[in-house]
Amino acid sequence: MPYLSKIALNPRRRTAVTLLSSPHSLHAAILAGLAVQPVTERVLWRMENNTPHRAEILALTESRPSWQHLVDEAGWPGADGGAPLIADYTPLLERITLGKEFGFRLTANPVQTVPRPTKPSEQQEARLKAHADRPDATDRRPRGFRVAHRTAAQQLNWLLARAERHGFTIPDASLDTPAPGIEADGPLTPGPAVTLVSRDILRFTKHRGGPRITLSTATYAGRLKVTDPDSLRAALLTGIGPAKGYGQGLLTLAPVRAKAEATHA
Repeated sequence: MPYLSKIALNPRRRTAVTLLSSPHSLHAAILAGLAVQPVTERVLWRMENNTPHRAEILALTESRPSWQHLVDEAGWPGADGGAPLIADYTPLLERITLGKEFGFRLTANPVQTVPRPTKPSEQQEARLKAHADRPDATDRRPRGFRVAHRTAAQQLNWLLARAERHGFTIPDASLDTPAPGIEADGPLTPGPAVTLVSRDILRFTKHRGGPRITLSTATYAGRLKVTDPDSLRAALLTGIGPAKGYGQGLLTLAPVRAKAEATHA
């Protein structure tokens, strides 16, 4: 039975500062919340909010976790609003039906695979050199390299290209007419109902003195329509894209409010 948790951290505590600055350390701390060790189940998580006053982590686990160690070491022990929220994820999975629409949010690592990077990193240079030094190098091509999509257009196209295989489409956004007295430059054309709400580059190391890891991340928010309920459930439980151990790939859904309700909210 899967569980979705929200964990509040106090960014002013020393342990929280360490965790929030290193996806590798934060991933290890999240795995420590599961009773069966070593952890073999799929665990997804993402940074939901990170401000100078409060940070929130979403974590999806297959078994029921305990976050007391995070509360004690990096959270708000005993404070109102400091207790983690843990919810059974099954009711949401059961509400996924063909043709239904949901609001969604996803933080992912949009990448492409290329034969050779234009500007290889130190690790990629080492891989290329190791391949070139092999006796059969001329007969075998090196394994492809993951290269980040950098522009907003590339990152949006990355998600749109993968939506169908994960059981959903992103419908066109509704078009609003211009305000009175304002004329559009040309005909209004709808685009997909998804927005890049944030983009970031994470740089960290797994261990002191180890090679630096660089991840380009993109956070998407929008509306999706279910085309294959089983594939969408699988995407929710196993994530989308690479770097899942570093807080990438967690897709979450929310009910879609009618436009009239949103107007009067």
